[in-house]
Amino acid sequence: MFIRRPTPTMVSPEAALPGRAEPILVNPARHLKLGTDILAPAAHGQFEIFLAAGCYWGVEEIMWDLPGVVTTSVGFMGGFTPNPTYGEVCTGLTGHTETVRVVYSGAEALPLILKTFWECHDPTSLNAQGNDVGTQYRSAIFTTTPEQSRLALDSRAAYDRVLGDAGQSPIVTEIVDAADTTGYFSAEEDHQQYLIKVPNGYRCHTKTGMACPMPGAGPLAGL
Repeated sequence: MFIRRPTPTMVSPEAALPGRAEPILVNPARHLKLGTDILAPAAHGQFEIFLAAGCYWGVEEIMWDLPGVVTTSVGFMGGFTPNPTYGEVCTGLTGHTETVRVVYSGAEALPLILKTFWECHDPTSLNAQGNDVGTQYRSAIFTTTPEQSRLALDSRAAYDRVLGDAGQSPIVTEIVDAADTTGYFSAEEDHQQYLIKVPNGYRCHTKTGMACPMPGAGPLAGL
C-alpha cells in the first residue's frame, strides 16, 4: 500500500524556536581542503553566495572543488531562529534551510557555480531531496550582488524551460537577496567539511539528469 507523505510546511515566525544571541561556531578551524578561513569576509575581488540544495555535507564537497572557490562553510539561512543548532534546524521549527556559503574570486567563477548548483540536486522538489524531507532541505539561492541575482534568475528560467520540455515539474527554487533574510548562521564545527572528516559519510544528490544551458553546458559527471 502506498502512503503519501504529508508536504512539510514552513513554520511561522511566531512559532519558531527562540534561538540565542551567541554564535554556535566561534573560532572555527581552517578549511581542511583549501586551508582558508571559512568565515572571513569576502576580500577585494571576492564575492560570496549562499546555496541550499539539500543536505549541505555533499553540496559543500562539490563546491569546494570548483575553480575560483576560495572557501566554503555550512550553516543555515532563510529562517527565523537566530544562531540555531543543527538539531533545532532538523525539527523544522527554525524556518532555515541547510545552506553552503561559497566565497569565490572573480566574477568569471559564478556561471560554473550556478550551473553546478542546478545540476547537483533536483530543484523541482519542494521541501525535499530524495528521502530527506522537510523545509530545511528546500532549494534556494541567497544572493549578494546584482550580477548574482540576474544570473540566478536567468539560469533558473533557462533550466526551467529545459526541464519543462523534458516533461519534468517546474523549478521551485527560491532566489532571495541575502540582505532580505535574517542572515547566515554557521553550523557546528563537526559539520564543516564533514565529508573530509567522514569520507564515507552520507551524500544526497537527487539530480534531474538534465544539463543547465550555461557556458560549458553538459552533464556534470561523477557527482
